[in-house]
Amino acid sequence: MSPAPQLPHSAWQHAARRLFAKTLAEFAYEEILTPEPDGTAPDGTPRYRLPVGDALVYRFHARRGAYGHWRVDPESITPDSDPLRFLTHAHDTVLGLSGDTTGHLIRELTATLAADTRLDATAVSAADLADLDYADLEGHQTGHPWLVANKGRLGFSATDAAHWAPEARTPQRLPWLAAHHALAHYRGVPSLATPDRLYGEELTPATRAAFDRAISDEGRDPADYLYLPVHPWQWDETIAPLFAPQLADRSIIALPTDNDLRLPQQSIRTFLNISRPQARTVKLPLSILNTLVWRGLPTERTLAAPAVTRWVHGLRDDDTFLRDETRVILLGETASVTVEHPLYDRLPGVPYQFKELLGCIWREPVSRHLDPGERARTLASLLQTDPHGRALTAELVHRSGLAPQAWLRRLFAALLPPLLHFLYQYGTVFSPHGENAIVVFDEHDIPTRLAVKDFVDDVNTTSQPLPEHDSMPDDVRAVLLTEPPAFLTQFIHSGLFVGVFRYLAPLCEDQLGIPESEFWSLVRAEIVRNHERFPGLKERHETFDLLTPRIERLCLNRNRLHVDGYRDRRDRPHAAVHGTVANPLHAL
Repeated sequence: MSPAPQLPHSAWQHAARRLFAKTLAEFAYEEILTPEPDGTAPDGTPRYRLPVGDALVYRFHARRGAYGHWRVDPESITPDSDPLRFLTHAHDTVLGLSGDTTGHLIRELTATLAADTRLDATAVSAADLADLDYADLEGHQTGHPWLVANKGRLGFSATDAAHWAPEARTPQRLPWLAAHHALAHYRGVPSLATPDRLYGEELTPATRAAFDRAISDEGRDPADYLYLPVHPWQWDETIAPLFAPQLADRSIIALPTDNDLRLPQQSIRTFLNISRPQARTVKLPLSILNTLVWRGLPTERTLAAPAVTRWVHGLRDDDTFLRDETRVILLGETASVTVEHPLYDRLPGVPYQFKELLGCIWREPVSRHLDPGERARTLASLLQTDPHGRALTAELVHRSGLAPQAWLRRLFAALLPPLLHFLYQYGTVFSPHGENAIVVFDEHDIPTRLAVKDFVDDVNTTSQPLPEHDSMPDDVRAVLLTEPPAFLTQFIHSGLFVGVFRYLAPLCEDQLGIPESEFWSLVRAEIVRNHERFPGLKERHETFDLLTPRIERLCLNRNRLHVDGYRDRRDRPHAAVHGTVANPLHAL
């Protein structure tokens, strides 16, 4: 196998400087670092210093923003801009990291830098980004804006990344396997009540016949098996070694590919079908550690995905505001197959990564729900900038013909009403971060409505009893996470406002001429408009108070550095909480 092409040193340095600026900004936001004021630059930008040792002091320029945000100027950093060198000097004295955490973090940062450098090498203009369809645009995204090591992908080799990372933009065929009913379990929404209905839609007759023939050739009855696609990396690294007894006794049988070409999305374990865009996307377990967690599929939640979909769809379909006014799209997880591991799934103390090894969730594609002339882009894509610094958002505003303020009002009117109504009316919240929230645009690139994905992983309900939950099915109640009302609002604050708008606001200030204070006033105005639209929910507006003076500061990088590190855990980790920050939506 030929080695991967070497990256130009200048390109590496450019990506490193940008990543170091992000490191300083996000670590300062989470108060992992405490930069000291150091005067003012000639252009009025505040300067800061960060002593790392007696002989090393970093200096840089930074502006502050809502929620305590930091915007560090990459070109202002001295004496150098290498985040890896910074880490070797600051890991114990400034960051307080253990040796094992430092070692793994260097690996994650290096992998992230390599991916960033390759992304830079194939970056296109904002105009070209605007012309890409949903699947292709995913391959140009730069990853989680908040997490510093956002492409660590521990477990992937360089060759794996070149094949399976979203930025590789390489369509791939997925093999399938058959799992015996003794191990495998199927669930589907009513329209897919049996696996035959699913396979009738997802597999051609010829492919289905080939799968059945492969089972028969092993002397087994195809009726005793369930079929599911599998990630080739997962097959090689996890299934073949850990399910070796089941492969030997033919409880699991390898199958050929279905021949459809698929592209990985930013979540890396979810694949869009580009051979048949109306076919369902597949979400597969991938036992790599990336952005805080192992990217498997929890057995219990995979089983429950269709039931959660049916319940959430029922709320939408019985509510005229959600169904007819907002026309929110909820991309249902309509079918699933889970495959138990005979040992790991029965050992209560085993780390969670060993309980998420094999399964599949079939999800509706967004293309199936779009009207003629509509197109979809993830919310995360609005933060994308091209090699010349021009933002995709600026390009879309230009194409819309609207004034920037009017375009932002349309964006907030598309995003917020359905999210707020689910929260206030049903005590239910999604995690509307940049990849889960999808903006639907009309033919003029004006935002019109919202699509949401990832129900079973990211739907939470209030722990306060509500009459709207009386009809919740037991299997849904058993799997959905519950939170106190005051914390439930954090999913909108941290997922949407802190996780996306914290970056979008200064971008709009720089490129659209909208002061950050005006940006947040427009967000608040949309929330207030929703309150006025539903005066009968006044008590719920107060229970789920998005306009409180301060909110808890959720920390993602602190979780990795100081809370969980890289150790195995019995349960999936959650974001750390560290102090509070002022809420820019309070009493503007």
